Amino acid sequence: MTPCNPKSTFLVSAFSGPPQTNLSRSYSSTTAISMASDEVQKAKEAAASNAGGDGAPPTIFDKILSGDIPANKIHDDDLCIAFRDVNPQAPVHFLVIPKNRDGLTQLSKAREDQKELLGHMMYVAQMLGKEECPGGFRVVVNDGSDGAQSVYHLHIVSAWCAEVF
Repeated sequence: MTPCNPKSTFLVSAFSGPPQTNLSRSYSSTTAISMASDEVQKAKEAAASNAGGDGAPPTIFDKILSGDIPANKIHDDDLCIAFRDVNPQAPVHFLVIPKNRDGLTQLSKAREDQKELLGHMMYVAQMLGKEECPGGFRVVVNDGSDGAQSVYHLHIVSAWCAEVF
């Protein structure tokens, strides 16, 4: 395993473009800022079309849960699933989502009765993280348009910046 280069950044995004084959590509800080700006713009567009909450059309994650869109699942239990991102931004990149959205479109909209589910999702993210990258991993939750959230179905993104063989 190669440690992260502090001068490069891997951006984490879910379903924001066509699949890339170069999973170990590193980005300069200028490129990273530009890409982050693009991601924020995409998130604002998603928020505008989604109204940022339930009652909106099904998200891509709902379509994965229903089986309408296939996914490379790496975990599946009563509360959540985890699957590999179709547009990985790091050598290992997966998402953990709740099976029942129940208004949990953003972390900032979580209710007290959802604490157990949120803790369970974090536990699954760390369990898979330790299995796939024992040297360390990153966990990200984007929230709202300014937080670069592009899919309004809460998801925990886990990714690593080191090569995994």
